[in-house]
Amino acid sequence: MPDTVVIYTDGACKGNPGPGGWGAVLFYGNARKLLHGGEAGTTNNRMELMAAIQGLKALRRSCRVELYTDSQYVRKGITEWMQGWKKNGWKTAAKKPVKNEDLWRQLDEEFARHKVNWHWVKGHSGDPGNELADELANKGVEELMNA
Repeated sequence: MPDTVVIYTDGACKGNPGPGGWGAVLFYGNARKLLHGGEAGTTNNRMELMAAIQGLKALRRSCRVELYTDSQYVRKGITEWMQGWKKNGWKTAAKKPVKNEDLWRQLDEEFARHKVNWHWVKGHSGDPGNELADELANKGVEELMNA
């Protein structure tokens, strides 16, 4: 897997729950791809997950990925918590159903196709990739609300 793709992801929600959006920016060499979308009646955590899922889904072949998110929920979920959830039949340590299990399962499928290094970046701290992903997530919300 010689190809390395850098992905920045972000989610946004107007109300929680409420209309939400997700954004992903993919960089490969000098190429850049911008993705965004929105959903009605969702949560910020679901949009953060959807951004990562859609970013990884956009890759046509197995790649090395450096994925940047400002969501500790997403980063810790995939790197620390998911293994236990799967062992426990998608239950938390407290034996409760994992919230957003449908999206965690999708992210797990996409994650399995690639070699992903997960990075946390502080949101709204001036990181250009994160700021662009944030703009795209908000565009997803705006387009949904204006449709």
